[in-house]
Amino acid sequence: MKVKVISRSTDEFTRERSNDLQRVFRNFDPSLRTQEKAVEYVRALNAAKMEKIFARPFVGAMDGHIDSVSCMAKNPNHLKGIFSGSMDGGMLLLCCLVTVNIRLWDIASRRTICQFPGHQGAVRGLTASTDGRILVSCGTDCTVRLWNVPLATGMESDDSSDNSAKQLAAYVWKNAFWAVDHQCDGNLFATAGAQVDIWDHNRSQPVNSFEWGKDTVISVRFNPGEPNVLATSASDRSIAIYDLRMSSPTTKLIMRTRTNSISWNPMEPMNFTAANEDCSCYSYDARKLDEAKCVHKDHVSAVMDIDYSPTGREFVTGSYDRTIRIFQYNGGHSREIYHTKRMQRVFCVKFSCDGSYVISGSDDTNLRLWKANASEQLGVLLPRERKNHEYREAVKNRYKHLPEVKRIVRHRHLPKPIFKASALRRIMIDAERKKDERRRAHSAPGSIPRESIRKKRIIKEIE
Repeated sequence: MKVKVISRSTDEFTRERSNDLQRVFRNFDPSLRTQEKAVEYVRALNAAKMEKIFARPFVGAMDGHIDSVSCMAKNPNHLKGIFSGSMDGGMLLLCCLVTVNIRLWDIASRRTICQFPGHQGAVRGLTASTDGRILVSCGTDCTVRLWNVPLATGMESDDSSDNSAKQLAAYVWKNAFWAVDHQCDGNLFATAGAQVDIWDHNRSQPVNSFEWGKDTVISVRFNPGEPNVLATSASDRSIAIYDLRMSSPTTKLIMRTRTNSISWNPMEPMNFTAANEDCSCYSYDARKLDEAKCVHKDHVSAVMDIDYSPTGREFVTGSYDRTIRIFQYNGGHSREIYHTKRMQRVFCVKFSCDGSYVISGSDDTNLRLWKANASEQLGVLLPRERKNHEYREAVKNRYKHLPEVKRIVRHRHLPKPIFKASALRRIMIDAERKKDERRRAHSAPGSIPRESIRKKRIIKEIE
């Protein structure tokens, strides 16, 4: 005869130290806890409310420029450093003063640790080399300048001291520059202006030039996975892809409105997202440009700049409507919107190298530091705190489709001009949709085909 008995090992429930937590064994049979889903729903509701209570995204502002911040660049070799360029030169040129329109900031202390004087006009583009030792700048004074980036941790954070960086070279060209980007792995960098010029660190003349049309190229970005591929946007509403191994451009896409900036997805290098003048962003696959992969809406004015997170799962945009939005890489609407009363038109945005922060540069001469996750707790988290945060996030994601939780998670306080402009845009879009439906209903069947929103803004693709 066999007798079943309960057998427990002493090591399983005995604490090793008196300060350890007591182990609790639970039976997860759902029939024993009939109110489990109701309890979890209440916890998800409380987690959504607590996220709103602790949402404090704004960290601080960095003041030092005396004109609009026009561009920024990250240092891949220094986590806390970021470069900013402004339009100071055009204002001070008449005063015959030494212009300081490029600064290196320490994000941790939010102070200037190095200055780069020299440009006599607005700085339109900044980029750092792969090793982080050379900074490349260009502007409307028709010059490209190479700077030696000092070790930021060894310099004093004092604007009054002489902490100017050393200029390595200055190349004068025949036209103004609008953007610059460095090759991810190599010594080449590209400038955008009247044409696309490819430069080498050791050459005072471009090693190669590309031209497709006569319009100004306003942005350029190298592919993070393939160093020889770059994408550009021009004032003729086109997006062009170039390959340095070929003597001619590869393909060109013409849209209905101009693209102000382009950013490649670092985790999916074949995909890029374009910030457009029609208040939306468009994600494309470089191998198939006849249709957008996703359309990202919510801005009410032109999108000026865009930058992907290092994880590739989300990107940040800055707009002329004085707001910053964070989108999922495959989401049609933004998950977060940042704004302040003093912040004006946003010209440049960047994710930090670790993806935890967002930096924005605006027309009010300030750089602002934001948390990528508005309710994230700064500082060191204890293991129990981290597990508690993870549990709240998991419960909230499990019940995010329910109406009450969904309403709380999606709600955002908007400035009155943005709120009214959003309502007006919805009215205009609904009116256009109704007009198309009526035109289609009173026309011959098939004479007016339905056009997808992913193809609607594309005029044609040229190869």
